[in-house]
Amino acid sequence: MSSPDLFADDPAHRPYVPLAERLRPRTLADVVGQSHLLGPDKPLRVAFASGRPHSMIFWGPPGVGKTTLARLMADGFDAQFIAISAVLGGVKDIRDAVTTAQIAQGQGRRTILFVDEVHRFNKAQQDAFLPYVESGLFTFIGATTENPSFEVNSALLSRARVYVLQALTAEELTQLIERAVAAMNQGRGGEGEPPLVQFTADAREQLAAWADGDARRLISAVEVVAESALTAGREVVDAAWLENALSQNLRRFDKGGEAFYDQISALHKSVRGSDPDAALYWFCRMMDGGADARYLARRIVRMAWEDIGLADPRAMQVVNDAAATYERLGSPEGELALGQAVIYLACAAKSNAGYNAYNAAKKYASEHGSAPVPLHLRNAPTKLMKELGYGHAYRYAHDEPHGYAAGEQYFPDGLDATFYRPTDRGLEAKIQQKLQFLKDLDRQHKKN
Repeated sequence: MSSPDLFADDPAHRPYVPLAERLRPRTLADVVGQSHLLGPDKPLRVAFASGRPHSMIFWGPPGVGKTTLARLMADGFDAQFIAISAVLGGVKDIRDAVTTAQIAQGQGRRTILFVDEVHRFNKAQQDAFLPYVESGLFTFIGATTENPSFEVNSALLSRARVYVLQALTAEELTQLIERAVAAMNQGRGGEGEPPLVQFTADAREQLAAWADGDARRLISAVEVVAESALTAGREVVDAAWLENALSQNLRRFDKGGEAFYDQISALHKSVRGSDPDAALYWFCRMMDGGADARYLARRIVRMAWEDIGLADPRAMQVVNDAAATYERLGSPEGELALGQAVIYLACAAKSNAGYNAYNAAKKYASEHGSAPVPLHLRNAPTKLMKELGYGHAYRYAHDEPHGYAAGEQYFPDGLDATFYRPTDRGLEAKIQQKLQFLKDLDRQHKKN
């Protein structure tokens, strides 16, 4: 974000232009944040110094400077800047951009084509850029909030470097608050002029936390809050006034985006890692950010089966009861049940033995899917089937010692495998002992 007095005569800095746009950086020196890319000898700093632009993809959360950096690159390389929004654009916009770039090329000028939200373009639309990127007609810069590995075609990805932009820190956001407040106060405070508006230290700290790393969100909030304060006759914005003005402190939470899946992953891994406090934190963080409680309930049920399994079968009952409780009570009362289910899962004995057994059996079955059912295991509801040997020599386990037909074969002929290997934790420790006892009976049967 640029200093408020650098470009006072620029049309983009007229008062009726949104403050976030008026404070958009015009030089690298004005940029706040991304020091891992823009610091001395860092990748983007080197790219600017080299004078040789290359195709790239900026991946990061909203409001961290993706568009700003693309514009600065166009200025730094004296290139024509063409911007396309993948949300609103289509093939026609791509064709128009190609035509414009060809005209510029004929005049000996470079073109930087910036595609915002590039992940919104489908495969065919993304492929349309490839021949022009390869020919050097334009330098391609894409911006995305989603993981490029999943959302950008591999062919386009291989032709561009990916730079990860980070959310701004509290210290960096505080710098922007200073700039934004100073910009709001330009032309104020003198005789016959509107009064200055000030933010208390507590209000600035709260505002930085509320922005959650998003510079654009922060600056827009400063503008709205300052104007509302002056309208209400207040010259000082304190934490209480700020809370009312912002109405609700919402964390950034893209329900279909990378942040969503990162937080789900953090919740799941905290449960698996037996940390009830961290697990509860991530659950509450997601609920605070607007996650669908029913979706979380489904994921929590999955955690019970994947990471606890038969080590503690009560876990499945707990999570299913919690999900049913939420359906009956709704929010916010039902969230308590889900939260306690998360705590139980984190504290429960862990085992992925059943999960691994299922996956191994699934793979084994796909590799040996045509093996016939042994005759002694087949049902024999008709006389013909009995004559053909269906069900013959089948041993009824309940009539055998220990309720177990020692030495009986249940796999198809020629097949045998062990999928389930219980751990020595929780109930599975007893299951392990039971299975070992049955194997000993099988060995004794074979000896006899």
